[in-house]
Amino acid sequence: MSEPYECLAERLLDTGIFSDPWIEGHPRFRAAPVVLSTSERDELYRVAEQVAAVYNEACRVVDVSEELLDDFFKLTPAQKLMWEASRPFWHGLARADVFLTEEGPAVCELNCDTPTGEPEATLLGRLVEAPAGGEDPNGALRERVLAMVEEVTRSTLGDDLPDRRTLGIIYPTELTEDLSVVRLYRRWFEEQGWSVVLGAPYNLTRGQAGEVLLFEEPCHAILRHYKTDWWGERRPVWLDEPPFPDPDPLGEPLMALLVAPLSGQCAVINPFGAVLAQNKRMMAFFWEKMDYFSRSSQGVIRRYIPYTCRLESLLREQLEAEREQWVLKSDYGAEGDEVIVGPQTPQAVWEESLRQAAPGRWVAQRYFQARETPEGETINHGVFLVAGQASGLYARVQKGATNTLAQSAPVFIQDRAKDV
Repeated sequence: MSEPYECLAERLLDTGIFSDPWIEGHPRFRAAPVVLSTSERDELYRVAEQVAAVYNEACRVVDVSEELLDDFFKLTPAQKLMWEASRPFWHGLARADVFLTEEGPAVCELNCDTPTGEPEATLLGRLVEAPAGGEDPNGALRERVLAMVEEVTRSTLGDDLPDRRTLGIIYPTELTEDLSVVRLYRRWFEEQGWSVVLGAPYNLTRGQAGEVLLFEEPCHAILRHYKTDWWGERRPVWLDEPPFPDPDPLGEPLMALLVAPLSGQCAVINPFGAVLAQNKRMMAFFWEKMDYFSRSSQGVIRRYIPYTCRLESLLREQLEAEREQWVLKSDYGAEGDEVIVGPQTPQAVWEESLRQAAPGRWVAQRYFQARETPEGETINHGVFLVAGQASGLYARVQKGATNTLAQSAPVFIQDRAKDV
């Protein structure tokens, strides 16, 4: 590998946040920045904020139409319990993935459950040389996240907070891919004066007074970086997939975090209402129940959300014949995982995927062609939203659909954009 990337890799390791600048032998990062004009940044921010507002409207619609939880979203009992305990609150920190196309911006996902990319967004731009006059769009992300958590904690527990507050960060300790996010959060909050405790859901208990304990340490707030669908029933999304060895909900830890905010004992960020907004069937809800929405939201859906519908609402024969026009997504699948891109999938694999997709768990979304760079790559612009306000940008560059091999690139804003 060339010397420039080896130097960048060393600087990334020196931050103490990133543990491995390589993935499957390939660089995870690149020094060449994505440079956007001010108007391009403003457009990405405006689109992300408008889409987040539509999600908020949808959650309020469901809040007064409980039958949709069963009839449309097919939530499990534990998932419905998460929603009921948090309704209609679903958002604190999110990342909208926005692609630029010849027809305008397209939002393929709003990750409002356990969004990632904060370390890459806030640190990578400091480690490479900025273009002349280039502005880092992530300069305020840290302060806005801290302010949001402070406000949520204060609104939950009241104004009489101790000077020394404790934050628990809950994450899947058996996995390593999100360790950089956990390390960054820990650094941010410790610099702000919080005491930080790390642990898994299995380390959560309730004290005698109802307080939330993580490793027996009382927590004023919990930053939840453990996916909502992992707290509830684990169900395979493929008919030929074996059952999970641990399919039952995480009963006691889940109840501890559902009850504590209601009793004013502990704040939870992001709230468990994200179980509804994170469900990919929400994008089908936008299109199939368009008349439930305000006229302005209908316009946002038509302009920026690719046409999406529940898989069971389409004929399999139609999808088989129109493979190149569709993308299949499971209800809680992540990028590159449980996402079947029709134009990039052999016909036989596509047809088998349609046969094996578990009923009530999938959506079909219209495929769109993202604008390509001169090198034939596409850019996934991740817009960070804090309490609904666009607050930073994360860029991933790759040929084809975004997956784990996409390279994170620094982002800078100039008055005149240049090629990647």
